[in-house]
Amino acid sequence: MEYILIFISAIFVNNIVLSQFLGICPFLGVSKKVETALGMSAAVAFVLTIATIVTFLIQKYVLDAFGLGYLQTITFILVIAALVQMVEIILKKVSPSLYQALGVFLPLITTNCCILGVAILVIQKDYDLLTGVVYAFSTALGFGLALTLFAGLREQMSLVNVPKGMQGTPIALITAGLLAMAFMGFSGVVKI
Repeated sequence: MEYILIFISAIFVNNIVLSQFLGICPFLGVSKKVETALGMSAAVAFVLTIATIVTFLIQKYVLDAFGLGYLQTITFILVIAALVQMVEIILKKVSPSLYQALGVFLPLITTNCCILGVAILVIQKDYDLLTGVVYAFSTALGFGLALTLFAGLREQMSLVNVPKGMQGTPIALITAGLLAMAFMGFSGVVKI
């Protein structure tokens, strides 16, 4: 039951983008087309899950074991950057079609604060490894849901007549705010 609560909460109630405001850069930057939003969502889900596993193990068996907890942030940043590079190299060799499909999204993930934020949140919430992976994957799904919905809304907005002063970023920010308010409606569903 705990995993189901974490799953629902991470996707809908405590959505990483719409509630905690992590990952705003790709949310606004990669959300002009649904196809690119889906690609970014898949890449984030993959990297976020792997990064959470690796950073959890490094935190528990290296940083905590040697009293180096103060190096958490810089260590996690380096680990995430290295993981993204390794994933990119492996995908290029093993599955060139998947590498081409993800394209520019893999390098963009290195600078996505959502990845670092979730890795740190897993440690702060004192989750065990399995719970942390469930949380990370659920968070990635929530990120993907918000990004895809927002991309769909932005595609629809490109078809309507928006006043000149509201075109581009202003209407995108208003739409993101309305989407965040819509997700707030889920806050009564799960009590954490």
